Amino acid sequence: MRRTDVPGTEAVSRARPRWWAELPLILLVYGVYSAGRLLARGDVTTAVDHGLAILRIEKVFYLNAEHPLNRLFTREPWIGIPADFWYASLHYLVTPAILVWIFRSRTVRYRAARTWLLTSTFIGLIGFTLLPTCPPRLLSAGYGFVDTMAQYSDYGWWGGEASAPRGLGSMTNQYAAMPSLHVGWALWCGVMLWRYGGTRLTKVAGVAYPLITTIVVMGTANHYFLDALAGAAVMGVGLLLTRPVLRLADVARQRLRVLRPAWGGTAVTPGSTPVPSGSASGTASGATPVTAPVPEPAPEPVTVGSRGAGSSIVSGGCQTSPGERIPGQRKVSAGPGSGAGQRADPEASPADAGDEAPAAAR
Repeated sequence: MRRTDVPGTEAVSRARPRWWAELPLILLVYGVYSAGRLLARGDVTTAVDHGLAILRIEKVFYLNAEHPLNRLFTREPWIGIPADFWYASLHYLVTPAILVWIFRSRTVRYRAARTWLLTSTFIGLIGFTLLPTCPPRLLSAGYGFVDTMAQYSDYGWWGGEASAPRGLGSMTNQYAAMPSLHVGWALWCGVMLWRYGGTRLTKVAGVAYPLITTIVVMGTANHYFLDALAGAAVMGVGLLLTRPVLRLADVARQRLRVLRPAWGGTAVTPGSTPVPSGSASGTASGATPVTAPVPEPAPEPVTVGSRGAGSSIVSGGCQTSPGERIPGQRKVSAGPGSGAGQRADPEASPADAGDEAPAAAR
């Protein structure tokens, strides 16, 4: 039985992926994701209502971890400043680095790992569209949250608009708190490190990285605890959908191969050998080869006057049966030297010589 690339996905033996094909794919997907976040901007009032609803749900279940963490990060710069750097940087650095590591050192695992990450990212984009949510730092001051990114903005490249560089706050959607893909991507990185790291240090990093990221997103007042749970749930759904997505990709690839002749290529079906166009010796897969007819040998020429065993004698347009004599024909006795090519009897009369013989001089 073939093993799985990641839990719940089926490994498929394939040629090594090419970086010049993978890099444009990753950049395209991330570009679509970023553009989708911008297009998913909803009404601010609706986003604030969703944020307050999350706070009420957490209060019911006594899940108020955001306030104590945010007060700690605000009061202790030696914790708050590194946390802001962590939030603004690592998901842009660690996630691609682990993807490249899997590509280079765990090639057979790469396709499923990449598909899991991209599928989960698109699911998160759906969440941003359907449920725009105001993060805690953008709620009014009466709710007790402090924007640490704005408080410590002098120490980094970010301003008061999330993790975007100064002056580029309009290039991001600040009301896309649900789900937290910071936590989701960190969880993906942790699974990759745990499964494929091979050392105790990588396993520890695989556990610590998503846990610290969860603490950071709440302490910096960028996400609620339920946002973090939603990010983990998105990765779980993406994992379940990885195998179907891979199958759909394989079907699409096969159909493209079938349609290739319409674009000037040659169709290749499984189990058949491609035949170059114009080849006289090649036949299509499954077709009956055409055999050229073999010409029959030409009949041997019949020499006039020749005698075969049991054959009729043809002379001067007249045909006689074997043993029959023409009137006036001299009988030749069989004996030595009586074969074909024997000279005629000198006593034979000119009339016995046949129609073609010249007449005797008189």
